[in-house]
Amino acid sequence: MLHPAVLLKISFDHILLHAKKARTKLGVEEFKSSLWVCLKVPLVAEMVFTFIYTIECTELGHCDLGLGSMEVIRSAVTPRAPAPVKRVSEVDFRSGTALEQLASHVQELVQLEQGEFGDQTALEVHTAKDFIFNMLGLVQKVDKRLPVANEYLLLSGGAREGVLDLNPEELGDYVRGVDFDLDFTLLVPALKLHDRNQPVTLDMRQSPPCHSWLSLRLCDPGMLARWGICCEDEPNIQRQEDGEEEEGGSILGSIPSLHSPQSLDGCYFSPLLVTEWFWNVVGTAVEELKRHPQRGIPVPDRVERNGPLTTLILKAGTSRVLYDLLPVVSFRGWPAVAQSWLTTNHFWDGKITEEEAISGFYLLPCCSPTAVSASRPDREWRLAFSRSEVQLKKCVPFPMAAAFQAAKAVVSRLLARPRTGLSLYHLRTLLFWACDRLPAAYLSCSEQETPARLFLGLLDDLAHCVLGKNCPNYFLPQYNMLEHLTDNAALLVARKLAHLRSDPAEHLRAALEQARQACQLKREAAGTSNGHGASSPSLGPSKATSPQDDRLAQRLQQLVTENPGKSISVFLNPDDVTRPHFRIDDKFY
Repeated sequence: MLHPAVLLKISFDHILLHAKKARTKLGVEEFKSSLWVCLKVPLVAEMVFTFIYTIECTELGHCDLGLGSMEVIRSAVTPRAPAPVKRVSEVDFRSGTALEQLASHVQELVQLEQGEFGDQTALEVHTAKDFIFNMLGLVQKVDKRLPVANEYLLLSGGAREGVLDLNPEELGDYVRGVDFDLDFTLLVPALKLHDRNQPVTLDMRQSPPCHSWLSLRLCDPGMLARWGICCEDEPNIQRQEDGEEEEGGSILGSIPSLHSPQSLDGCYFSPLLVTEWFWNVVGTAVEELKRHPQRGIPVPDRVERNGPLTTLILKAGTSRVLYDLLPVVSFRGWPAVAQSWLTTNHFWDGKITEEEAISGFYLLPCCSPTAVSASRPDREWRLAFSRSEVQLKKCVPFPMAAAFQAAKAVVSRLLARPRTGLSLYHLRTLLFWACDRLPAAYLSCSEQETPARLFLGLLDDLAHCVLGKNCPNYFLPQYNMLEHLTDNAALLVARKLAHLRSDPAEHLRAALEQARQACQLKREAAGTSNGHGASSPSLGPSKATSPQDDRLAQRLQQLVTENPGKSISVFLNPDDVTRPHFRIDDKFY
């Protein structure tokens, strides 16, 4: 049925014709009452009465029907636009939580996690980084095994944050705000095989996908002499080669480097021996630096071994900085086993070049998480594409990055105990798969609820992978990273995820509270330090500021004032702290 106003507009002339006839027979009041009865719409009846009465008065000369009155009548018969409907807030079907509320929690959590990285904290992080690099320089100077010109990869976040694919059972327990304030992971290449034009043997025949044995047999005698302490033979291979030599003559004669008496037949680079060596040399270097403390140099508070990791927690001013150090083997280029990854479409296409995406890969000292009888922790290295992941993360839309950070916060609490073989690296892998699968417009939608939708989607993806015990590696899809999960372990994690998914807002609030407490502890530590006048534990009891310190502070303040917006760094020579050096952008003073 049409709206009365629309009906009136369609047959207006017809209504007027009958109304005029009725007016000739009825008085004013009777005519008005009959209109109300017949039309049954007070507004329409009043409009018709006004129109006819106005025309009648005009014909008799009692009034003048102006343009304004006609406009009023036209507007009365014109259909009115429907009133704007208020948008209903979107609700999560599973939990009944408003997505607007979840998005607000996600945004607040991201802001707290990022924190305020002020000048004081930046300086403390810089001094902690310098301590780590100076310590590694001392290792190279004394031990002479690390490459002289090394290329470290510094990752934001500790190994427990999912920056690397390591077995979570071995990584130790550290809590932000209680044990540390900031955390980083540093990949330390023990070998840079791409720097030498030498053939490298990745023996993947005896390992599951994404794992390999590394043979140094074809390397030069100098490298074998340095790394012989970390190489092992494979008895079965040795016996087979001895038999072949007896039957078919000397095979070794075609490999000059193996004639050296320092060489080792087989020469499999052992990850267990490498991590053991690294732990020992780092511990020795740290003890040496602790015996000769310098003003302003961070103090190692804890030095601990967690599986393949060497973990240091440094006290730098008011900050406690955690570093997870991991010895690795570094390669340039791209492994042949992952060539198929380059032939498919990805979310980063057109945003970064292929050269940036495949700039190199690593071997991590980590064996396959399968049954002990099937894995070889003394031989197996795990392929890692950390350089590529650093580039790919730059292409993740902001709403998706915020959702991932929030999902990490709630899932890390869920996976803390007991460790079940699932890590935050699996969530990172699902992030990349989701970016490939979903339209870019959906991932970067500007609606307020977008981070909440993506947050819930990541949780659903993780639950689906756990129940199916299937999470393909992003770079090597043939490698299922959850194949080792037992049915009981998968069921336990699935139950935890179902509990989280039934009330995600509550778990986000718990993660928010934990982040607030960590920030509060950091502020209290800074206030305590400032209140006692000690800027760093390495300074010992507080002393009166020396004239030299005053001059240094004044000089630094002058440089800051004269060079607004520029990058200023202070370099201290550990052997002569009386001569500071300043760098402003690329110039030294």
